[in-house]
Amino acid sequence: MARAIQKRTLETRARLIAAAEEIIAESGFEALRVEEVVLRAGTAKGTFFAHFKDKDALMDLIIGARINTHLDALGAGPAPRTVEDMVKALMPLCAFMTCERYVFDVILRYSGAAAVEEVGPIATTFGRQFKVFEGWLAAAHFRRDIPVDLQAEGVQAFMIQAMATQFCALHSSQSIRERLLPYLQAWLSPVANRA
Repeated sequence: MARAIQKRTLETRARLIAAAEEIIAESGFEALRVEEVVLRAGTAKGTFFAHFKDKDALMDLIIGARINTHLDALGAGPAPRTVEDMVKALMPLCAFMTCERYVFDVILRYSGAAAVEEVGPIATTFGRQFKVFEGWLAAAHFRRDIPVDLQAEGVQAFMIQAMATQFCALHSSQSIRERLLPYLQAWLSPVANRA
């Protein structure tokens, strides 16, 4: 039988996370260093590594929680009725996911696409995104010639592509919105509306 996690262990973990959140608020995600986290949390470096495999594992937890906050808001709101409404609804999530190159890189590494052994917070959010998108697509009048789950997967793929171009010197002149809108118009328009 698994031993219950001690209260002190939970408190230490919470202090490490709170210290990391403070550093991020002050200096950004990429500026976070394990040494500063343990100093602020009042713990030893070994204690950090007893809780997290490395800095990116801590970022998986923190970034995943922030993505979940955005998904909570998206799920609580009304389903977009048009592609334009969908893109507008996605912009706060896209803005967070691209707020720093480091954040976007961690998201991609931990999304599950890189065959990470454990399913962590960020990978779990990708599953939640599918559910939100499926709900939106089932409630609106988009294309009906392919299943809603495939449409949702396409929305996510185009969203990632549009965000990735923000970090590409050759394609960064367009905003995420300007790039995502035509992708989703082409992907979600009913077949009868296509020229």
